[in-house]
Amino acid sequence: MLEDRHLYAAFLAAMQADPRITHIPATSVIAQEALAAGISVTLSDGQTLTARLLVGADGRRSGVAERAGITRSGWGYGQTALVAAIAHERPHGGVAQQFFMPSGPLAILPLTGNRSSIVWSETDEAAKTIAALDDAAFLEVLRPRFGDFLGTISLCGPRFMYPLNLTLANAYTAPRIALIGDAAHGVHPIAGQGLNLGLRDVAALAEVLAEAKRRGEDIGAADVLARYQLWRRFDSTSLALGMDSVNRLFSNDNPLLRAGRDLGMGVVQAIPALRRGFMRQAAGLSAGPFGKLPRLLAGRPL
Repeated sequence: MLEDRHLYAAFLAAMQADPRITHIPATSVIAQEALAAGISVTLSDGQTLTARLLVGADGRRSGVAERAGITRSGWGYGQTALVAAIAHERPHGGVAQQFFMPSGPLAILPLTGNRSSIVWSETDEAAKTIAALDDAAFLEVLRPRFGDFLGTISLCGPRFMYPLNLTLANAYTAPRIALIGDAAHGVHPIAGQGLNLGLRDVAALAEVLAEAKRRGEDIGAADVLARYQLWRRFDSTSLALGMDSVNRLFSNDNPLLRAGRDLGMGVVQAIPALRRGFMRQAAGLSAGPFGKLPRLLAGRPL
C-alpha cells in the first residue's frame, strides 16, 4: 500500500521529466467549448488552450462532466469513512485485513514499517461522534474493532473523514471529451478498487487513442471515443454495482445472510484457484468477465 503523498510526488516527478507534458499549476478550468475540429478551455488565469480532446480526470464532482452536460446517477450509503494511519507493535507481514460489521467494514491496509492505514466505515451519526473524540478516546473506540493481533496500537498521523456514496456518470464521453477515474465512477472503498478502475480507464483510453492515431483518425472524433466508452462503461458499472452489493450484504446482520456469506468466504478460502482469481481481479490484473485487459496493464507496449 502506497500513501497518496508518495504517489503524487512520483507522478509530479514523472510529469516534470517528460518534455511532452506541460504542467500549469495554481489554476483551474472555468469554461470549455467543443468545436468542430477540437475543444477549447479557459483557465482561471485567463489563458485559453485548444486540443483535439479534453480528458476529465477531476474527481466525483467533475466540472468537465458538468459543463459538458453529463448527468450522474447514484446514492448515498448513510456511511462515513474514518481514515487514519496506525502504528502497531507487531509486523503486518504485508497482509491487508478487512473486518465486516453491521455498521460497515474496517479495512487495515499495510504501510511501510509497523504501520497500517485504516478505512473505518461507520454510520453517519456514529462517525460524527467518533470523529469529535480526542486521539485517546478515538483509540479506545477503535481497539475492540481492530483487535490485538498486531499488538499495541497508536495513532501516527492526522485523521480524516469523508461520506461514502456511489456516483456513476451516465456517459463517459461527450463531444471532444472523455471521462476517467472518479469523474466517471465513484465507488465504495470496500474492495479498494477505485484506483484500479481509474488505471484501467487510463490504459484503455491510451490504447484506443494510440490505435486511432496509427490509423490516421481524429483522436477526439465521436466514433473513436465511442470505442472507449464501449470498452469501459459496462465493465466499470458492473464492478461498481457488485461492490455496492457486497457492502450491503456484509453490512446486514441477518442470520441467514451471515451464514450464506460465511459459506461463500469459506469456499473461496478453500479453493486456491478461485482465491487467486479474486486476488488478480482485486489487483486490477484480470479483465474479469466483462472486458479485456488493456495492454499497458498486461505489461505490453501500446
